[in-house]
Amino acid sequence: MKRTLLTALLGCLSLYTPSLSSQEPQDRTFWRPVVMGTYGMVAAEHPLEALAGWEILEAGGNAFDAAAAVFYMTTVVEQHQAGMGGDAFMLAYVKELDRVVFINGTGPAPELATRSYFRELGSISNSGPNATDVPGAVGGFDLALNTFGSMSYSQVLQPAIRAARDGHPLDFWASIYHERAADKISEYPSSVQVLMPDGRPIAAGELFLQKDLASSMEKIVSGGADAFYRGDLALQFDKIYRENGGRLRYSDLAAYQPELLDPIKTSYEGLEVYQSAPNSQGIVMLMALNLLENYDLRAMGHNSADYLHVVTEAMKLAFADRNQWISDPKYVEIPVDELLSKEYAQTRSRLIRMDRAMAPPPPGDPTNGEAVLKGTSVEYVTDISQVDYPDSWTKNDGETSSFSISDQFGNLVSVTHSVNGSFGSGMYVDGTGIVLNNRMPYYSLTDGDVNEMIPGKRTRHTINPALATKDGKPYLAWNTPGGDNQPQAMLQSFLAVVLFGANVQQAVESPTVTSSAFSASNYPGTIRGMLTMPVELGNHVADNLASRGHKVEVLPLQQPYRQATSGAGAVKMIMIDPVTGIMHGGVSPAKSDYVIGR
Repeated sequence: MKRTLLTALLGCLSLYTPSLSSQEPQDRTFWRPVVMGTYGMVAAEHPLEALAGWEILEAGGNAFDAAAAVFYMTTVVEQHQAGMGGDAFMLAYVKELDRVVFINGTGPAPELATRSYFRELGSISNSGPNATDVPGAVGGFDLALNTFGSMSYSQVLQPAIRAARDGHPLDFWASIYHERAADKISEYPSSVQVLMPDGRPIAAGELFLQKDLASSMEKIVSGGADAFYRGDLALQFDKIYRENGGRLRYSDLAAYQPELLDPIKTSYEGLEVYQSAPNSQGIVMLMALNLLENYDLRAMGHNSADYLHVVTEAMKLAFADRNQWISDPKYVEIPVDELLSKEYAQTRSRLIRMDRAMAPPPPGDPTNGEAVLKGTSVEYVTDISQVDYPDSWTKNDGETSSFSISDQFGNLVSVTHSVNGSFGSGMYVDGTGIVLNNRMPYYSLTDGDVNEMIPGKRTRHTINPALATKDGKPYLAWNTPGGDNQPQAMLQSFLAVVLFGANVQQAVESPTVTSSAFSASNYPGTIRGMLTMPVELGNHVADNLASRGHKVEVLPLQQPYRQATSGAGAVKMIMIDPVTGIMHGGVSPAKSDYVIGR
């Protein structure tokens, strides 16, 4: 669409968007309130999730108890995005230990999932029984609850069991995905029975009953994670996947164990910034911060053309290293310390030119401190493209969920979890009310690829919750869904707070850009090559960035959720004031994000 044709469409929107040329984030008006308190805070992706966590905090539970409550409620209200059939990462500052810990709740490829098998199929299945790897989230939250929690399963699952058995009104955001997934789930009678009981998708405002799911959760109350991995639920998963020709088996589930590990971290602006360790892509955000330390971003100005150019180029360099080096550390030797070296970042940062965007850049050689890996080269864009104002854009297939929690005891928790695409595999397991993930497309079928599919190996995950401390005290927890956009939205909202003085709500409502100028996570790793932004930004910087070689597309609303004119993914952010101890909660204007606290 030509720019002139957008005038009428976008005119009304521009009336409500302040000029970016003179406005810093701390001056930006914001629509939602900053929720403040001293007792506790839950920032989640649905009001019932936030309420479930809050009920636990009000009853005297801690952030880990509340996290389990939010997780299981997610299975009830957002199983199109996350829940018991998915995977999870958790970062947490544990007051009793006075340190940050990392829980890896992601599972591996089944033993029968081989590259040769999927090559014979011709591709990696995106739905159905061949799309599922071992779901790790139930184990991850079990580890967190048993290690750091203070309540029983009967207490923390009570809100979710009640909502599943009695039903909840389907919200507008979820109803969109119920409708979009109709074709996907129609192949499986068990899914139709749950999601289309009257022969059509459940509509917004209609009661969504899930009695089988309530019964499955009661099995968790009785048996904990063993019920899921080694009990009746595991036996049923095995039975249904065998009958439908899938790869997942009881033995895969029974062998699974979550891990309690150290996170990875870097320093930035006096903060210790923690991220999820590999097999997460969390290192991407930390590498980008190290690269950006070499630039005076404050002097450039928030969301100026120079600022967005440098942030975008830093992200592209970090993603290039991700795709070369990051995978399951049980199978691949990953030079984490070298990738996070400040000296390596300084060397890589010299590849960034202010006048030209890089073509999708090569990885570096962190072990030898070289900016460009031997056998590759860096190229800069010479062909200048006009800014694109598309008439339409691709609809997202499903999502992920995330949440942040702080409590009265001094704990701070950050979580991202996912079934990957809409309703995961699309195949509800008969009698359980549970749909398992479709994570297999995140593996590679290319021999020698760092992320190549190997039975028992975990894929590289895009989920990557973050946490920061200041002077050793918990300071910030934030996270978002969004695949490859996750570290990009999280980086930009973080910088808005730390460099430009935004409060948490201003930070998550500020407009952001999304680059796709690198190989995407889903196999076969296509490079879309665009720099996408909402018109609120495009009006001010699109032409400038295009003149540097970025392939810019401008949309009427903020990508990827397109519910508002601006925003940072679907970020949930909790900040604890290091002086007063006051908790500040904010959520992006996306999905059904909600925050409760006092």
